[in-house]
Amino acid sequence: MTILLGIVIVLVVLGLYTIGVYNSLISARMQTKEAWSTIETQLKRRYDLIPNLVETVKSYAKHESKTLENVINARNMAMSVKDSSVQKEQYENMLTGTLKSLFALSENYPDLKANQNFMQMQQDLKDTEDKIQATRQFYNTTVMGYNTSIALFPKNIIAKWFKFVPERFFELEEGEKEAVHQAPKVQF
Repeated sequence: MTILLGIVIVLVVLGLYTIGVYNSLISARMQTKEAWSTIETQLKRRYDLIPNLVETVKSYAKHESKTLENVINARNMAMSVKDSSVQKEQYENMLTGTLKSLFALSENYPDLKANQNFMQMQQDLKDTEDKIQATRQFYNTTVMGYNTSIALFPKNIIAKWFKFVPERFFELEEGEKEAVHQAPKVQF
C-alpha cells in the first residue's frame, strides 16, 4: 500500500511540475509574440509617416522621382508581409536604406531643409526609427529568454513533448552587418 501511495505522490509531483513548466513556456512564448507586436506598432507608425514625407519632398525635388518611387515601393513591400519572416526583415532593411537616400536628398535642396514641416516629419521618423531599434532589441532579448527556456534540461523534454519551437531573432541584413565592423568615416 505504501508503494502505491509513493507512486501516486511521485506522479502527482511530476504532473504538477509538468504543468508548471508548460505554463512558463506558454508565458515566454506569449511575451515573444507581444514583443513582435510592439515592433509592428512602430513599423505601422513609420509606414504612416512616409507618404507625407514623400509628398513634401516631391514638391521640392520634382526630378528625383526614382528615389521617391523607391521609398514608396519599399514601404509597400514591407507592409505586404504580415508575419515575422526573413522576408519581412529584408523588406524592412530595404525600407531603411531608401529612407536614408531620401534624407540625403535634402542636402541638395536648401529650401527643403528649411521647410518646418519636412524637419518635423524627419524628426518624427528619426524618433520612430529609434523606437524600432529599441523594440527590436527588446524582441531579441525576449526571444533569447524563450529559446533558452526550451533548450535547458529538463524543460527541453517537456518543450519537445508539447512541440515548442525556437523563435527567430530579428537580425541585420548582410550589408548592415558589414557596416557595423567598419570604422566610421569622418569628414570635415
